[in-house]
Amino acid sequence: MSSHPPEKSAGAPDRPIGTLTVALFAGMAALAGVRSLTLAWSNGTVGDLRQALGAAQPHLIPLLQRSAVAVAGAYAGDAERVPAGSDVAIIPPVSGG
Repeated sequence: MSSHPPEKSAGAPDRPIGTLTVALFAGMAALAGVRSLTLAWSNGTVGDLRQALGAAQPHLIPLLQRSAVAVAGAYAGDAERVPAGSDVAIIPPVSGG
């Protein structure tokens, strides 16, 4: 019998280690009915964040897919890590002219 803890499989979700408060703007805030959402978070990626927000508020999924994500004041791609406690904003597309 081994005394080592079992290794986590690559697909296993991390346990939440903190929270992430996500600011919502414009049409995203209107659709969600709030200006921010707080999620249990485990230092996932922007892509993970999109999935978590979609799971928490499924009606946001179509707009989430088209929205930009800013982490610590800079736009971030889906592969970028988002540490718990980061300053995060979801910025929906704008129209007009």
